[in-house]
Amino acid sequence: MKVTIGDCVIELVQGDITEQDTEAIVNAANEELIPGGGVDGAIHRKGGPAILKELREKYTRCPTGEAVITGGGNLKAKYVIHTVGPIYKDGKSGEPELLRKAYENSLKLALEYGISSISFPSLSTGAYGYPIEEASIIALSTVIEFLKKHKAPDLVRFVLWGEKNYKAFEKT
Repeated sequence: MKVTIGDCVIELVQGDITEQDTEAIVNAANEELIPGGGVDGAIHRKGGPAILKELREKYTRCPTGEAVITGGGNLKAKYVIHTVGPIYKDGKSGEPELLRKAYENSLKLALEYGISSISFPSLSTGAYGYPIEEASIIALSTVIEFLKKHKAPDLVRFVLWGEKNYKAFEKT
């Protein structure tokens, strides 16, 4: 599914984020930037040790809602933007704003590095327990607002794992 916002495109695909050929992919990292499970583990396994080595050289941690960038190692993507989404508690503990910031700060890094295409997973909806329906609204509205304001990047792709996640984003 594709939607155009000005000259920019938002695309929804079902698949594996490590296989994306966009200039950058976004990693659902943890604050300690230690390779974990899910998207994070898959990116580190496929991208190889160069990603972790660069993380250790440049950063000590990444607070929730913030983002940092490394090279893509063995991935097709030139860059990996590591961001930390919130752990879902009750939806009233600042989670929506932190999730919004995670998407926004990733997009700001993309602009800073002149990245024209970026792939996002659905942040915080796996092990961090954010309900996919609520998360999809925040993700898509944040990206749409950003594209309207900055007119970049040219392509924002959401790479969604499984039909349930894809359908939630498609409905939103």
